[in-house]
Amino acid sequence: MSQWNTICNIADIIPQTGVCALVNDQQVAIFRPRQDEEVFAISNIDPFFEASVLSRGLIAEHNGELWVASPLKKQRFRLRDGLCMEDESHSVAHFDARVKDGEVQVRG
Repeated sequence: MSQWNTICNIADIIPQTGVCALVNDQQVAIFRPRQDEEVFAISNIDPFFEASVLSRGLIAEHNGELWVASPLKKQRFRLRDGLCMEDESHSVAHFDARVKDGEVQVRG
């Protein structure tokens, strides 16, 4: 059974950016797209290049959905579920994420 893992304080993540954390031996990219406490978590590994870079990607909104563009070739991954806009066969894992008592937590 998976459990909630505390990563950091919400104030440690600047709005409109992401950070990387190791959760049960997996690199997880955690994003805080706005000023509020909503957070998202997907795999940090860009599946096109097997590089640990997604946490450094640019967050954008497209058709009412939040996406992160890989800093390498700009493929976009939907924050709510990891779907790759350009090629669904290269989608990434999604993790449940929340803020509880000011702490960012990821279920792993």
